[in-house]
Formats: sequence, C-alpha cells, structure tokens
Amino acid sequence: MEQQNREQFKSRLGFILISAGCAIGLGNVYRFPIITGAYGGGAFVLMYVIFLLLLGLPVMTCELSVGRASRRSIASSYDVLQKPGQKWHLMKYAGIAGNYLLMMFYTTISSWLVIYFFKYLSGSIMEHTTVEALGNVFGGIVTNPGLLVAVTFGVILVCFAICSLGLQKGVERITKVMMLALLTLMVCLAVYCCTLDKAAEGLKFYLVPNLARMKESGVGKVISAAMGQAFFTLSLGIGSIAIFGSYIGKERRLLGESVTIISLDTFVALMSGLIIFPACFTFNNGVTADAGSVGAGFLFTTLSSIFNNMPGGRIVGILFFLFMIFAAASTVIAVFENIMSFWLELTSLKRRTIAIINVALVAVLSLPAIFGLSIWKNVRLFGKDFMDMEDFVVSNLLLPVGSLVYVLFCTRRYGWGWDNYYSEVNEGLAGPRLPRWIKPYMSYVLPLIIIFVLVISIFPGIVG
Repeated sequence: MEQQNREQFKSRLGFILISAGCAIGLGNVYRFPIITGAYGGGAFVLMYVIFLLLLGLPVMTCELSVGRASRRSIASSYDVLQKPGQKWHLMKYAGIAGNYLLMMFYTTISSWLVIYFFKYLSGSIMEHTTVEALGNVFGGIVTNPGLLVAVTFGVILVCFAICSLGLQKGVERITKVMMLALLTLMVCLAVYCCTLDKAAEGLKFYLVPNLARMKESGVGKVISAAMGQAFFTLSLGIGSIAIFGSYIGKERRLLGESVTIISLDTFVALMSGLIIFPACFTFNNGVTADAGSVGAGFLFTTLSSIFNNMPGGRIVGILFFLFMIFAAASTVIAVFENIMSFWLELTSLKRRTIAIINVALVAVLSLPAIFGLSIWKNVRLFGKDFMDMEDFVVSNLLLPVGSLVYVLFCTRRYGWGWDNYYSEVNEGLAGPRLPRWIKPYMSYVLPLIIIFVLVISIFPGIVG
C-alpha cells in the first residue's frame, strides 16, 4: 500500500525548506509591502505578527498533525482518521479542487516572472523607465496568448518533471537549492537597498509603529487586513502543508516545526519590505499603490520602473525576478507534489505516468486564466475575469473553509478529537510542547476568528 511504502524526507532541513517554500509565494513579496504601506507601516507589521501567532500557528499544527497521523494527503487523510459513518472525508473534494484551481492561475503568473527575468537578462526592458511605458509592456505580454501558453507549459513541464523524480531525488533536492538561493538573493538585495539615499526614511515608515497612521487608516481596517494577510500568506486549508507532514517521522514535536516554517515565511515577507520600501522612498516618493487594488501588476510596473531608474537597476532586476521565480516555483512544485500524492493514493499509476497525465491536464486547465486576459477578456464571472475568479475561490473561500474544517476535526469529539490531535502534535522528544491550556482557545475562539476572516474576505465592505 502507498501508506506502507511512503517516502520520507532525507533531512529535517528538506522538510522545513519545502514546507516554507509552499507557504512562501508572490503574496509575501508584492502584497505584504503594499498592504503594509497602505495600512500604517510598522503598526500593521506588529498586528500581522500577532495574528500569525494567534491564527496561522495553531491551524498549521492541525494540518501537519492530520498529515503525519494519517500518512496521507488530503485526498484520503480524513478517510483514515475519521470514525465509521462520519462525513469529514467530503472535504477532500474541496481540497483536491483547491490545489488544481490554485495551479490554474499560479502557473500563468509564474510565466510572467520568467518572461520578465529574460527581459532584464537581455536588457531589452531597460529603455522603459516610466510606470505608463512599463504598463504597456506588461499589457502586451498578458494579451499575447501564444507566448503565455508556451511559457506556462514550460513551467508546468519542468515542475512536474522534478516531482516525477520522487520526493528525495526530485522535490527535496531541487527545492532545497532553490530556497537557499532565494534566501541568499533576498539578503543581498535587502543589503543593497538599505544603502540607498532615502533608505532610513523608508525603514522608519516600515518598522516603527505609528498609531496616528493606524488611526488614519482606520483601526478596524488595519486589524482585519493584518488578520487576512496573516491567514492567507500560509496557504493553509487545502492540504498543501499536510502533505509534507505525511512525509516526516515522529522524532520532533509539531509545534516547533510549525514555528520554524512560519518564521521562514515571515522572514521572506519582512525582507521583501527591506527591499521595496527603501527603493520606493528613494525613487518613488513612497509606496503609491492602493491597497484596495493590489495586484501582481505592481511587480511589473511600479517596481520595474524603480529598478530601471536606479544605479545598477538591470542587475537588481535580474536578481529580483530570479528570486521571484524561485519563490513561485517552490510553491508550484509543492502543490504539484500534493497533486501527485492524490493520484498515488487513489490510483495504481506510477509517478512518471501521473506526471505526464497532469502536465497535459494542468496545461489545459490554465488556458482560461491565459485567454481571460486576451481573447476571452469580455467573459466575466460575477464581474471578475477567469484569473481573478479562480484566485477568489481559492483564497477567499476554500482556504478559510478548509482551515475551519481542520480545526473542528482536530478539536471536536465528533471528529478526530482533541486527545488524538494533542497526542500527535506532541509526539517526539525534541521541540516545545503544545500547552494543554490552549484547548478552549482552539476549540471555541479560533473557529470564530476563522469565520470572521471568511466573512470579511467575501464581504470586505463590512469593515469600516
């Protein structure tokens, strides 16, 4: 059976880096700094860290515990752990759909990064120095379906090829190198940007809490925005983290592992601010993006214009988009590994066969996101194009609903139950123990917080 012959990580470092790589994504790099800039700088950062501990950390321990105890992905973990006659396993359909939906648009955004990396590598983009000119360049790329189909297919093919090599020989070996390179590149870029003329002004805005700015932005909006960013940055709820729990042993307690993963995710988010704020304050008179319209286009217009106007901007652009590719690819590989595990558990097919099938499947599924910006641009679903709609369903619906189910499953006696969860999360000799006194918080308060996040993510206008 798959459960008996299940691969395991070769090292703890591999587990930490790959799990962090799954959590680390584009939102860490472009969305976090913009939201921070729009909601008061340092005060928002403080609230964000608080909600990571209150919200993200306990949910991650639930997801990892279910994965490690079942030795399965979300496709069959509930089936293994639930009591006879229960219906928790129905969540697997939302989890499977969520992983595919995420890749339907994430692979396309990854292709944008690849294209921009080569534009900086060739130097062809350096002649465009204004946001408007770069907006035209970006518009020309996203409305070129032939180019995007080809590059997106390349991204899918390479990432599934890595997964086809196996957990240790493919996913772990490649992702470890990418993640270490990503962290190195971020530190180098942050050090450089902190030497810019107005770096001190940008860092003060970014790191020093200012209650006056927080009140100006609206305390309720700042709190809800920090809560949402802390929740969505970890991509919890659709089994993307649970799968890596299924690949680890029982030597270490899961609270410590969760803290380490979240710390790496937070490090990348904070480091992105050390790059972007000094650059924005030096060359852009601050962050001018509106938090209400945050989009990946910020990377390809505002930030690119800053790179193209700074000394050594071509090198900065090359390194920036290279680490962005590593950040995106680490997420894509992690989710593809989750998809591979679905098929391994539910079929008798081999890894390479599954990879070939899914290269074709995901390539076809990515077409609506690609065509939705060009030949299908007039097609709207509830007022959104295909990419925005796919993103909304995953981020605003499936992640919070899935996280709520994980928490209820782990804390309710009619689910897996608190005793089973508590025993699993504290299994091992190394790392801190989850305290028993946290049970009331996780059983009653945490579900209410997640429901609140779900409501404000669907109806953001209710927060004044």
